[in-house]
Amino acid sequence: MGRQSRLKAERRLLASAPAGRANRKAKTVILSVTLAFAIVGLIVAGVLAVTRGVKTHVPPPASSISASDRTASQSLIKAAAAVGFHPNVEAGVGKIESKPASAARKPSNPNLLTVGTTAPSFTLKTPQGEKISLSDFRNKATLVEFFATWCPHCAAEAPHLRKLYASLAKATYAFVSINADGESAPSVFAFHTYFGLQYPALLDPSSDTGSFNSPGGAGKVTLAYKVVAFPTFYVLDGRGVIVWRSDGEQPDALLRQELKRAADE
Repeated sequence: MGRQSRLKAERRLLASAPAGRANRKAKTVILSVTLAFAIVGLIVAGVLAVTRGVKTHVPPPASSISASDRTASQSLIKAAAAVGFHPNVEAGVGKIESKPASAARKPSNPNLLTVGTTAPSFTLKTPQGEKISLSDFRNKATLVEFFATWCPHCAAEAPHLRKLYASLAKATYAFVSINADGESAPSVFAFHTYFGLQYPALLDPSSDTGSFNSPGGAGKVTLAYKVVAFPTFYVLDGRGVIVWRSDGEQPDALLRQELKRAADE
């Protein structure tokens, strides 16, 4: 190659060098953006995986309902179907129920009624209109639960309460649930039948009527029992005296333990 040819070749190389650097820089930017999108994709995939994981823990509907629920009016059944009830879920719920009694947490509400005092009496109606009084459970160890249909903790508890109730002698033990959010009969009926609960659920009417789709306000009995968190539990002995109380989800073992203790008093 002659001198002139070599000079021309060197000029072409020098002229192309900035373009080469620019191309390499562009490729680096493209790789960085691609990597960023890949990281975001992994994060989104992780979030979706967690969400799907939560959804897989939705309590399934019960295979049967109580005898009283089977005799409900067609108008109540139709109104309950229109509610569109489905158990609300939340990360972390439904885990403590299977743990030992010692795993229970202290009540979050310091104003719950005192152990050793007589539980306030009440007479309330089921969604079908049947009247139920606390005195109906006299001489039985009784679990009183306050719940809301939209509460994920209440939904997590429901299958456990159904199983616990089924395992106990009905001559000695009783369960009753009281809706603590002033909800309508169709909402409470929808919750009750979804979980196939065999013990009564009662309405506690409020001036601020609620439903599964719209939270309401506390009724007179809910206020008398100082309920501020869902669910709230009271265990009463056969005389109607409070032997234990707490709020939030509870280990099955603890509820069984406290009910047996109440039955022995």
